[in-house]
Amino acid sequence: MKTLYLFTYLFFLQIGLLFGQSQISGIITDEKGLALPGVNIFIKGSFDGASSDTEGKYVFETSLEGEQTLVFQFLGFKAQELSINCNQQSIQVESIRLIEAITEMNAVTISAGAMDASDESKAVILKPIDIVTTPSAMGDVVGAFQTLPGTSTVGNDGRLFVRGGDASEVGIYVDGMRVGNAYGTTAANVPTRTRFNANLFKGTFFSTGGYSAEYGQALSSALALKTKDLAIRNQGDLSIMSVGGGYSHTLANEKHSITLSANYFDLQPYQNLIKQNFDWERSPHSWDLELAAQQKIKKNGLVKVLARTESGGMSLWRPEPGKEERGVLTDINNSYSYVQTNYRQALKNNWTLFSGIAFSHNKDEIGLDSLQVHRTSNLTHIKTTATKDFSDRLSANTGIEVYLHGYEELLPNKNLSRKIDETEAYLFTEWDWYLNKDFIVRGGLRGGRSQLSDQYWLDPRISLAYKVSESGTISFASGKFHQLPVDNYRVIENSLHNSKSNHLILNYLYANNGITFRSELFYKSYDRLVTFEGYPQDPQELNNGGYGNAKGFDLFYRDRKSIKNTDFWVTYSFVDSERKFDQFSNQVQPNFAPKHNFSIVAKHFITNLNSQFGASFSLNDGYTYANPNLPGEMNSKTESYQSLSLSWSYLPKPNLIIHLACSNVLGRENIFGYTYTQNSNEMGVFESLPSGQAAPRFLFLGIFLTLSKDKTANNLNNL
Repeated sequence: MKTLYLFTYLFFLQIGLLFGQSQISGIITDEKGLALPGVNIFIKGSFDGASSDTEGKYVFETSLEGEQTLVFQFLGFKAQELSINCNQQSIQVESIRLIEAITEMNAVTISAGAMDASDESKAVILKPIDIVTTPSAMGDVVGAFQTLPGTSTVGNDGRLFVRGGDASEVGIYVDGMRVGNAYGTTAANVPTRTRFNANLFKGTFFSTGGYSAEYGQALSSALALKTKDLAIRNQGDLSIMSVGGGYSHTLANEKHSITLSANYFDLQPYQNLIKQNFDWERSPHSWDLELAAQQKIKKNGLVKVLARTESGGMSLWRPEPGKEERGVLTDINNSYSYVQTNYRQALKNNWTLFSGIAFSHNKDEIGLDSLQVHRTSNLTHIKTTATKDFSDRLSANTGIEVYLHGYEELLPNKNLSRKIDETEAYLFTEWDWYLNKDFIVRGGLRGGRSQLSDQYWLDPRISLAYKVSESGTISFASGKFHQLPVDNYRVIENSLHNSKSNHLILNYLYANNGITFRSELFYKSYDRLVTFEGYPQDPQELNNGGYGNAKGFDLFYRDRKSIKNTDFWVTYSFVDSERKFDQFSNQVQPNFAPKHNFSIVAKHFITNLNSQFGASFSLNDGYTYANPNLPGEMNSKTESYQSLSLSWSYLPKPNLIIHLACSNVLGRENIFGYTYTQNSNEMGVFESLPSGQAAPRFLFLGIFLTLSKDKTANNLNNL
């Protein structure tokens, strides 16, 4: 009898459990309605659940009752939750569509007109270490970027020329703050360099056009340099070079770091040993002091301070065509200071605030025989931005900035002077909208006002990118850009207005497993360029009557994979640029815009020798110039520019680097143009002298020793 009672009890218990179970079923798809197999579905706080099959379907049972939360999780997609009532035997869940999560790893990147040099971006063209190891760059940031698409090598200048534009059309920024007089002052036909040490930066962003609404006052390009965050160790760095030397010392811990540097350069001993083409009275020489400090604030805040002061000079004789004498003595003395501080703070609700202030001061004392000219330029830049990530699909960057600018020219021997003071104010906003991980649209608007010219302007900009394959992206960028004329023109004619430019860019980027291929078509129009009568040294009747355009395409290929221990990249740029500007009465091809530009850089690592060997070769089809013995304007062109550079870096010890580099190894006599007499001789011929290189070659030897506790750190550690 007891057995019968037990059997009856178990029978009714199973029936109770059966009728107490709820069956849950449904189907899961992605945003396009395609089935998602392998999605985890479970009731929150329990072990009841299942996985979707190949058709996206799922079914499972639970004994839980009442209101429950159903969770859907799948790698790469946003998790979703749904409330259900488990007091029913059968629960048919409505179709669930999971939304793909957009992250830095899977999101498409806009590459039209944009090239990153960092370790942070997927679309990297150069890395920070490439800047200091490119043989032709000689450690100069701009020298490395001259091997990239869209740029032209102007060997007797040294500045950055982009897509048919003058070097003044490139804006240079450090941590988002504009740098005034970013290049060292030099004499005509003597190449200059950027003022800052490449070791300061963890990365750079270089745009060949269509750049962000955050940047303005540049018709062609923006070069944004990002300084390092906290240093990782205490160390000292000693540099002994063929042209000078220096020492840098870093103190660091988890919350703050500071680096102090001092350098002295003097080319006199070097030029006494190596034959020079120029007649130097006093070789170039300079000294500089630099401070870079970083301080963590609270949880997600960082304050940076960068300060630099330097002084230098040179003196050389410039021969004049048709004369036997040494020529005109050009004497230059320059002093320069730059200081900036900026603060970045990540706040709650995905807000990030940035605020900074920068000040640049430059003073040139120039002597041309008995004529003395003094020029002083000051630039203060104040900027605040707020960035908000509303979701992984929508973000915005909005800011305000003010420029306070002063420029003065003096003729001390004649007691004459002229000056300008300018206040520029800007508002900008830029929004990124990801339709999905494969498609992004970026729209921006930048408005500005000049107090001196009493002018307002508005620049709309838009760019987009679509991922056509796992490794390939198509990008498009378009926008309007304004730039006020250079100071030495505005100080003569205060009413000069902005020059204008419109950009159209179409780009394809392929990046996969050590191979990068980049191709880009572009068109750039110019309007309201500055023109004048007379000569550039003494312009008359300045006005905004110029115009022009530049069009062409770029090709870039980089390969770190195909040849063992070898990294190389090849660049070709075609630029067809014509503009009516300066003293020209018709559209001409500028002397700084060769049509065909080619470069190749290769670096090979030999582990057994602890060495890296590098080679750079640059070529263009020559520079236009005006020959008064022939009819027309810009009627002649030099022979092609060619330069081969080689380098060797050797690490005999982990903390010791020996670097040897030589530019223009083959000693090619590159000519950049000709200087003519203002009047013809008795035979009716305008006599000339070629403008060539300062020397057949430049040889650099550097020994870099790092002193640290573990004796393994070196100058490349933080790159």
